[in-house]
Amino acid sequence: MKIFKHALKEFLANSTVHGVRFLVDDSNSIFEKIFWVVCIVMSWYGSGLLIMTSLVAFENNAISFVVETSYRDWETNFPAIVVCESKNMDHIQEIAEQLWGADHDFTLEEVLSEIAFFKGESYHAVHECGGPQPAENCFQSNFSYYSKLVRSTCANAIEDCSWNDNKFECCKYFHIMETELGLCYALNSIQANSVGPKLDMTSSIHTGPGWLKLQLNTEANIFILGEEDVPTLVTPKTEILNVGPYVSYKRLIDIKNIENDEGTREVRVDQRRCRFSDENYLDVHKYYSYSACTVQCRKDKQISLCNCAGHLTPNTPDHMYCNMTGLECLNQNYEDLSVIIAEWSHHNRKGLICDCYPSCTEVDISVIYDNRENLYGHEKPISFVEIGLVDLPTERYKRNVVRGKLDLVVSIGGTTGLFVGASVLSFVEILYYFTIRPYTTLAKQEK
Repeated sequence: MKIFKHALKEFLANSTVHGVRFLVDDSNSIFEKIFWVVCIVMSWYGSGLLIMTSLVAFENNAISFVVETSYRDWETNFPAIVVCESKNMDHIQEIAEQLWGADHDFTLEEVLSEIAFFKGESYHAVHECGGPQPAENCFQSNFSYYSKLVRSTCANAIEDCSWNDNKFECCKYFHIMETELGLCYALNSIQANSVGPKLDMTSSIHTGPGWLKLQLNTEANIFILGEEDVPTLVTPKTEILNVGPYVSYKRLIDIKNIENDEGTREVRVDQRRCRFSDENYLDVHKYYSYSACTVQCRKDKQISLCNCAGHLTPNTPDHMYCNMTGLECLNQNYEDLSVIIAEWSHHNRKGLICDCYPSCTEVDISVIYDNRENLYGHEKPISFVEIGLVDLPTERYKRNVVRGKLDLVVSIGGTTGLFVGASVLSFVEILYYFTIRPYTTLAKQEK
């Protein structure tokens, strides 16, 4: 105890922290010492308040958004175009005849259609094939096999593709993508399953706004998404173009990209409140995006409620797919699985609560112009689709780091220096005077 008191007095007398030496100065009166105690306490209290303010700002306001307008220097990447077949009754009829013969129950075609183009609910399949007495020839499992059997191949679905009036081989660049809507074909997407050549679809002041043209031979939904996004059951309708036969479609879009400061990756995910595509922890898709995260969220909820996942859920082992009993369970919980709601609203409505951050590189796509014209004189049930940029982007969002780790260190250092005159070495003195110094003094005294 005597050694500790001596070390404390020696530390206070020689410390570089301002004010503390007056507390052990024997020439000062008790009133002077009380005065300096009050001053030191107030200084440390003020320093603590400012340091806490800096920490709160660093945790909650590390990122800011600005709008850039230096558009002449940009190269704009065209959005990903994902074609997902939505209906094909002619092919379903052919498959049904192969499975059950020409004289089959036509209700089974509705069952086959629901299984092939499953959207989270299957009334006919459960009504006809579920329960204790299913209809004759109903299948009870292996739904993913029947879905792939019905779906059209890329060559049968997409033809006559061109980019800026330069034709290209459709299925060389439209790659297979597994989604919770079934097999789709994706152009300019990083989420595609197959690895193949990528079409250069950048637009600049040298090329002008880009145009994509293609012909579809089946009814389909065309999703216009960011390169890391995927089609889902809850994709907004503004991002979907519903394509039917004998119609020509033309859609003009506007794009606003998000550019990130170089230091953005150094900021924690919960601080910047977004994830880069390679910061992926999902098992349904190989790159992260908000839409991919909602697919994972729905899969986890399906397994939690029904002990199985929908048979179109991507990257899922076959033994985890639902059979007919699981399909009945998904039907019963359709409202809890089909709508994404905020956490604060779960007491008032049913839905799925997903803790998903947006992508750091997502794009804002707006529909500027839509036009549909009937195709007269065509014998085949085909459709023509044109999707293009209305103009080159004139602005984009920029995510800047305004409070990084270095800014936090500088802020804390400046605050402690201003209020108490302390530095890093001032805190090293504490370790020195209470560990090394006492033993050195004791050794000198013994000598």
